[in-house]
Amino acid sequence: MIELEDVWKVFGADERAILREARRDAPDEAVLKRLRAVVGVAGASLSVGKGELVCLMGLSGSGKSTLVRLVNRLLEPSAGRVRIDGGDILSLGPKALRELRSRRIGMVFQSHALVAHLSVRDNVALPLEIRGVARTKREDRADELLARVGLDGLGDRRVGALSGGMQQRVGLARALAADPDILLMDEPFSALDPLIRHDLQTQFMALSRELGKTTVFVTHDVDEAFRIADRVVLMRAGRIVQTGTAEALASRPADDYVRRFVRNARLPACDAQPSARVRAFA
Repeated sequence: MIELEDVWKVFGADERAILREARRDAPDEAVLKRLRAVVGVAGASLSVGKGELVCLMGLSGSGKSTLVRLVNRLLEPSAGRVRIDGGDILSLGPKALRELRSRRIGMVFQSHALVAHLSVRDNVALPLEIRGVARTKREDRADELLARVGLDGLGDRRVGALSGGMQQRVGLARALAADPDILLMDEPFSALDPLIRHDLQTQFMALSRELGKTTVFVTHDVDEAFRIADRVVLMRAGRIVQTGTAEALASRPADDYVRRFVRNARLPACDAQPSARVRAFA
C-alpha cells in the first residue's frame, strides 16, 4: 500500500548542494555546516502492506515525524520515490494531491488540531463537509464514529469542554470519517496521562483490526510501539536502523543503538491472542 524507495529530505538554502554532499559515502560535516544543512531523512526505504500497522520509533530528531509527512507530501521529498497503492504520488498535481489526501489518507496529530468554534459532531464531519456530503449523511456518519470511539451522545458539545483524551478521540474519529485507506498518526497519544493513553491504545488497536486500515504510527515510546505494531521501524539521525517485529528487535538487535533502545522494553504478553494482521506480517 505504501512504498518509499531511497527517500531523502534535506533542509537548507541550497537543497541540491546539501543533497549531493549528504549522499556521499563519507559526507564532509564542515561542508554541511557551511551550507547550514539539516538532513531530516537519509535514504529511507520502507514498504507497508495493506492493513499493516507499522510504528516509526526513535529519539527526538531521529526523522520519524519528517518521514511520515513525506508519505502524503506535507513535506516534499528532496529525492527518492513515494508510491501509494502502486501510484507515484510525486507526479501528482495540486488537485490530484488534494484528492489523495481528502479521500485516501487520514492524519492524526499530537495537538488534536480541532476547530474550537465547532461542535464535536461538526469537527468529526468536517472532512465530509469539505467533500460536499449532505448534512444529514455526514452527521449520521459522525455520530456513528463518535459511538465507536466511546463518545456517544457528546456530539453537541464544544471541543473545548472535553478532556485531552476525549479530544484525541475526536481527532481519531475525524480521521476515520472519510473512510481513508491509510492512517498517518504522529505521536497521537504522547501528551496523555498513562492510564488514558493505555485505554486509547487498546481502543485504537481494536478499531484498527476491525477496519483494516493501513497505518503508519509515530512514537518515541518503545513500549507503545511494541504493544500496538505489527512491525517497528527504528530510526536514528534520519536513517532507518532496523525494521522488524517487536520480538525480532528485542532478540536480534542490529547494533548497540538498537540494543540500548529496546533493552528495558516490555514485550507483548505471550498469552495474548495475536490478530490476523500480526500473524500475516510476522
